[in-house]
Amino acid sequence: MMGRQGTPRRGRDTMPDRAPDVMLGSFSAPGAQATPWASALAVLRRAEVFWLSTVRPDGRPHVTPLLAAWSLDGLCFTTGGHERKAHNLHRNPHCALTTGTNTLTGMDVVIEGIASVVDDGSERERAVTDFERKYGAHLTSPEGTWHRLGESVITGDVRLYRVAPTVGFAFGKLPTSSQTRYTWPST
Repeated sequence: MMGRQGTPRRGRDTMPDRAPDVMLGSFSAPGAQATPWASALAVLRRAEVFWLSTVRPDGRPHVTPLLAAWSLDGLCFTTGGHERKAHNLHRNPHCALTTGTNTLTGMDVVIEGIASVVDDGSERERAVTDFERKYGAHLTSPEGTWHRLGESVITGDVRLYRVAPTVGFAFGKLPTSSQTRYTWPST
């Protein structure tokens, strides 16, 4: 097992990202190296579309695309209180967020964890800042697809969820395949 790998603090973030333990998986190609957490985190910060997987009350899976931003030491996303994902998370907060490429090159990243609603006003504002920094005019311009989403998050009209990561994976693809496992200590 490799040691902890830290990540730099960003902008006005006041809480450093918790660095996970990093281990190269057995399904990696010979000679492959574990992907440093900083590299996987860079993919999460750059990715525009994520896929959220939750479990319906009857046990069937539910998967939906959404926007997400690394903020508050986890992956954050929004939803309306009456949407299927909100109902699913109310019953079972365990979920997974995935992102990456739809090609045989690059890297795919999976974060599994526990989702919770962010109620603290200052944390909601910090997350909105991170969303707006990431998605820019899509959220901040009057012509943007999600204009005023930030205001809705801050006022609580839209739920903000934070997924506290418990385990994650980075799947490196061609030219060398690798599977890296990240585990976070319990807090």
